[in-house]
Amino acid sequence: MITSPERRYADRIEGFSERHPLAVDVVLVMALMGCATLGGMLTLPGADPPDQDGTAVALLGLSCLVLLKHRTHPRTALVVSGACGVIVVALGYLLTPLLLAPVMAALYWLATLADRRTTRVYGITTVVAVIVAAAISDSMEHVSLLLRTIGPLFWLMLPLAAGTMTRLRRAYLAAVQARAEHAERTREEEARLRVTEERMRIARELHDVVAHHMALANAQAGTAAHLALTSPEQTKAILTDLTGTTSSALRELKATLGLLRQNDDPDSAPLEPSPGLARLPELVSACASAGLEVTVTTEGEPQRLSPGVDLTAYRIVQEALTNVTKHASTQAAQVRFEYAGTRLMITVSNDGPVARRASESAAEDAQSRGFGLMGMRERARSIGGELCAGHRPEGGFEVTTALPLQPYGAEEGAAPA
Repeated sequence: MITSPERRYADRIEGFSERHPLAVDVVLVMALMGCATLGGMLTLPGADPPDQDGTAVALLGLSCLVLLKHRTHPRTALVVSGACGVIVVALGYLLTPLLLAPVMAALYWLATLADRRTTRVYGITTVVAVIVAAAISDSMEHVSLLLRTIGPLFWLMLPLAAGTMTRLRRAYLAAVQARAEHAERTREEEARLRVTEERMRIARELHDVVAHHMALANAQAGTAAHLALTSPEQTKAILTDLTGTTSSALRELKATLGLLRQNDDPDSAPLEPSPGLARLPELVSACASAGLEVTVTTEGEPQRLSPGVDLTAYRIVQEALTNVTKHASTQAAQVRFEYAGTRLMITVSNDGPVARRASESAAEDAQSRGFGLMGMRERARSIGGELCAGHRPEGGFEVTTALPLQPYGAEEGAAPA
């Protein structure tokens, strides 16, 4: 913000006044005392000065000295200074701006430090008192009543207006500073929130990648060990699939970590696209090699999904099938996609025994509260969807989610997950 030289000088004076208030007040009081003394010597041409020099000097000195307390008692300083000024004018001294200098200074400081209501009450009272004293003073009997009224009114309204402008400017600067501090705090909180959200997103992505592929690799290795002696050919095929599972895990981990290390360099190597439902056949094949038969059905007319919905749908199906592989005793799972209106309904279920022992139920409930189910819910909510998971009355476990069918291209600018 560009400021004028006058404003910069005024700011420097205000800063010096805040650092050395007593020294500034003493200098100002001495200057006001000199002005008041000089004003008491002025008379109209041909008029004799009043005889009460000692009384006037004492009153003018008191009206100036009381201003040393204007910072802590602005109303008292104005009342005492105004009363002294009114008495001096009533004694017959010529009403001039120099004579009223202490009163004008008291009005300015009152308007600067006090609220509007206090300023109006004390300011109007002081102005009226001075005007009445000027109207009945013998020193201005040769001046018309209009000039007696306009002169003091103009002189005394100037410090009130200047003090009000100073108070408003200080309030404006304080409000600007408060808004700047609030904006700074808001930026810091927003930055922390974004960091937390990014950490949660990375944690979900790493969990989905590691948990899924490690569960499949474990199941494939166990199946291969079980069939090693009885079915060598099938064992070889499973080990081949195990190699593909670990390779896929490494690729996805590399893509995720590469996203974290990306520095927006246009010459950097492109990242692997985010997985989506197009890779569902690969996922079904990997589950089959681990001994889990997956049946996929689709109802309604399939629609092209936005990248965010596509990734979320794939990760939820992946995590649900991973949980079936790790925790369920069945060897079959069903995945159903239903395109209904503006939402995509996804159901992943598996069959199992209806009756379960209490220990098995508690174990499965504990598993269902793990990071996998938490991550699925967070993924669904992040794009405006919902997810429910629980045991089916007829037996087994079911995960149901409803995702919005956002228009394709709504998230084109989003970074790949």
